[in-house]
Amino acid sequence: MKARICSTSKSGSTLVLSQDKDIDLIELEQLLESVGWTRRPIKLVRCALEHSLFKVGIWRHDRRIPRLLGFARCTGDGVIEATVWDVAVHPHYQGIGLGSALMKYVIDTLKVTGVERVNLFADPDVLNFYIQQGWELEPKNRRCAFCYSA
Repeated sequence: MKARICSTSKSGSTLVLSQDKDIDLIELEQLLESVGWTRRPIKLVRCALEHSLFKVGIWRHDRRIPRLLGFARCTGDGVIEATVWDVAVHPHYQGIGLGSALMKYVIDTLKVTGVERVNLFADPDVLNFYIQQGWELEPKNRRCAFCYSA
């Protein structure tokens, strides 16, 4: 899928959503730390990214420096089932639709490949975000949400 421009601000910054741009591992870890996740060994993160079906980021591009604001990745067989991992949007950019745009991009990309079932694991404090987007909780309301694409 092609890169999408999410929005352009008055300051000239453009928000770009793309799976074509390389993910800087330090920037990714800084993003994940900003949402409260613990740091993971860079070597393991690199390996996880290399074994993902795809990864997608949202960058703020301006004349000075691009910055990773959002991220998600998918694993799976690429045919029947996929799992969404590591969904994060920087706290300063939450609540303006970037997470929704990120998840729409992920689901659209998986639909193009024909994946029949998509699932993700989420912490309880973010379940409402996924429920509002049409994800269905697994029957025992634990830490898993499922979305069946048709």
